[in-house]
Amino acid sequence: LKLRIWAMSAGVPTPSPDRRRSRPPLLSSNSRQVALFAVLTLLLSFATVWGGRIWLRNSETLTFAVGGANGPEARFAVKLAAMLRASSSRLHLRIVPNTDNPKALTQFDHKLADLAVLRTDGKIPPRARSLAILEHDVLMLISPGDKKIKSLAELKKKKIALLTRSNNLAFVRNVLEIPPGADANARLQPAPPNSTIDRLLASGGYGAVIVVDHASAIVRDKSFEQSARRASFTVNAIDEATALSRRYPGISEETLATGLLSTSPQIPDDDLNTVGLQWLLVGQAAIPANTAGELARTIYENKAELALDDGFASKIEPADVDKSAFVAAHQGVAEYINDTSKSFLERYSDLFYIGVAALGVIGSLFAALYTKVTRVAPEKASELATAILDIGERVADVQTIEALDGLQDELESVLRRAVIGLRDGTISSNGLDTFRLGYEFVRDEIGMRRESLKRQSGHDDNVVVVKTAQSA
Repeated sequence: LKLRIWAMSAGVPTPSPDRRRSRPPLLSSNSRQVALFAVLTLLLSFATVWGGRIWLRNSETLTFAVGGANGPEARFAVKLAAMLRASSSRLHLRIVPNTDNPKALTQFDHKLADLAVLRTDGKIPPRARSLAILEHDVLMLISPGDKKIKSLAELKKKKIALLTRSNNLAFVRNVLEIPPGADANARLQPAPPNSTIDRLLASGGYGAVIVVDHASAIVRDKSFEQSARRASFTVNAIDEATALSRRYPGISEETLATGLLSTSPQIPDDDLNTVGLQWLLVGQAAIPANTAGELARTIYENKAELALDDGFASKIEPADVDKSAFVAAHQGVAEYINDTSKSFLERYSDLFYIGVAALGVIGSLFAALYTKVTRVAPEKASELATAILDIGERVADVQTIEALDGLQDELESVLRRAVIGLRDGTISSNGLDTFRLGYEFVRDEIGMRRESLKRQSGHDDNVVVVKTAQSA
């Protein structure tokens, strides 16, 4: 702007601001470079985020130790593996079978497996962390007819039949507080295969029947209603349930809902307190929190697909995240359960941070490359002074007014180029004072040479003034 004002005061015509000019090649080149680098920055940042997403979602295989192939643990593991494959989860299972579940838990305890299923009445490996509650086993104390059993102490003089599908003998002995020995076998006897409640009570050999089964299986079992139609029986509450759950941490309080066993007749006729135990899916404490949380989320959201044909795991529940839980919930599961309403930014915060970092780094690299290497820098105003001084060197050798006019035109052309360049950005203001001094010096030198040639040719000053005005 200073040069344009100075040029106007010097009588040099400047381009009209309304006149449209094509964009200089230098600026077009730089603009194309900026656009190209911007596009490359976005594309490479996107590629980095995509690669980070793949890295974060890299498939992970978890080892699942199970018991016999026909056991509920093994069948659940097969279902879970199939569900993970069907849902395209990054998690995969490698199922390791054992002869029984205690051996599977031993393998888990030795850190040879990541996942296992355990019952809360058994030995709990110290590094086991709960991922989900798969099933509840419920104990039902049944007496013949309308005879109610008011307390467990009354059973000390009775012979009891145990009707169960799983090995629950030790569990019931703990509930009844029957010490091991010959007397224990006499008081509590496993029921023969294919036994029913009405037949066991009708035989007269048992004062009570204890049934232990999965809660999901009890709801589906029609044999209770059939037995009740053949012979009446009573399901008794266990008032000592709270005390038993405190005495034996693996034992939990359970509730038998009204009409759970039979709706006609209605058995039980009211909600009853009893005891039971839980089947837990556990994982190693060392499993990453995001892995445990993702596995738990997948299980909770696909519960219907994990239920076995006999009802096992048909009502999967979230792990108990209370600090007093018998088996502590895994940290990743607790984080998922306690914060199920994560925002979009929180869910994808890792990718967001990767994207911001990638954008900053890649953008800085391209900016440095553009400014230091590929950018076509504007010509400095001081560099035009060289052209002006070159004109000045030729002034002394000029012998005619016409040749001097040619040098005057060259000088004005350089000035016009500088003014236009400063306006368009193709010339920087660096060295502008040097350019101005050079221009003024050569302009004055041309003026003095013009006067000298006029005197030599005999022209007066008025002619010189007119000629100078025309050249300006």
